[in-house]
Amino acid sequence: MSNSTYILDDKLLASNGSRFLNYILDLAAFVLILILIGFVLGIFIGLFGMTGISLWISSMGDLGWNCVIIVISIVYYTLMEGFFGRSLGKFITGTIVVDENGEKPDFGTIFKRSLCRLIPFDAFSFLGSSGRGWHDSISDTYVVNKKALDEEVRMFHEFKLIGVQDTND
Repeated sequence: MSNSTYILDDKLLASNGSRFLNYILDLAAFVLILILIGFVLGIFIGLFGMTGISLWISSMGDLGWNCVIIVISIVYYTLMEGFFGRSLGKFITGTIVVDENGEKPDFGTIFKRSLCRLIPFDAFSFLGSSGRGWHDSISDTYVVNKKALDEEVRMFHEFKLIGVQDTND
């Protein structure tokens, strides 16, 4: 009996160039999110006279800002990849995060993947020979070309139907 579960083929993995472009685009999106948050906070402070927030922001220091950046980063990747399987960079480059069966990972796996991005130098770990970063291998996820994956999964399921009797006769 043949295996009826699709297993991802390594030839579908996104190229190192795509992975680097994903990183650059997501970094730009992240900076825009930080600017937008600052803009909204500025409006609230100006309109409603929330000087307490202004003082608190001014006194946060490096540790406080690092914590803010970490939280926003985890929220960004967890929500984007959890709901869509893709971050903004992956939408633009036509790539997607999947598990070994070519399916969207659950939120727990995506959250683990997002936490692993905090490992120092993780952003450059995909430049190795495997083409998978630490946040991929630790969370058992893969970044692949979406169109190629969709086509391969479609062919896999059509191949499974060969020889199957049609019950609608």
